Amino acid sequence: MTTQHNTLTRRVATMALTAGLFATSLAWANDAPRVKFDTSMGEILVEVYPDKAPKTVENFLQYVKDKHYDGTIFHRVIENFMVQGGGFDASYVQKPVRPPVVHEGREALGKGGSKNVVGTLAMARTNDPNSATSQFFINVKDNAFLDPTVIPPGDPVAKFEFGGRTYENVPRANLVNNPQLFGYTVFGKVIKGMDVVEKIKATPTGPGGPFPGDAPKTQVLIKSATLIK
Repeated sequence: MTTQHNTLTRRVATMALTAGLFATSLAWANDAPRVKFDTSMGEILVEVYPDKAPKTVENFLQYVKDKHYDGTIFHRVIENFMVQGGGFDASYVQKPVRPPVVHEGREALGKGGSKNVVGTLAMARTNDPNSATSQFFINVKDNAFLDPTVIPPGDPVAKFEFGGRTYENVPRANLVNNPQLFGYTVFGKVIKGMDVVEKIKATPTGPGGPFPGDAPKTQVLIKSATLIK
């Protein structure tokens, strides 16, 4: 009887501990800032992670607070890739932006951040890794080729694999500063309204404004972007 009692006590304690850990993880998730995009196709709710990419999140939320995204469009939509917006108004006029934010992709991954998988929110940029301003995209498939490449320790790096090839004894600076290896910084994800993203990705596209293709034929407007917590 005593053995059964002790076993039951241990089980109850384990369940309580598990419940406590689960509640803690929910609390962490609930602490994440959330932004609601009210679009012409419906609402999209995203949460962002300042603990993973603090400068990127601060930059994004400042654009939200400044109402920069209100009246912009999803100007680039590729059904098997991503949907991109945040830079152009309905007349395809590019909105003024602040100086670019430093790239944080590798740092975010190092802190347990997400890769570019379905539903994640990442910063758009030019070929310069440190050129992201206001434009963002939502991945609509797993895009591993967009992920930042983590550089192994050492200088020179004894062994490095990339693009199906193996490199040996590479000076560390050659890898750390190589633009091809930076990838794209993931800083949040869609937590509600992925069905709206699916509708956006399926919209027919063609030329639009300065873009020769991939612009929705029926514009997808961001009516407002609001920080709700």
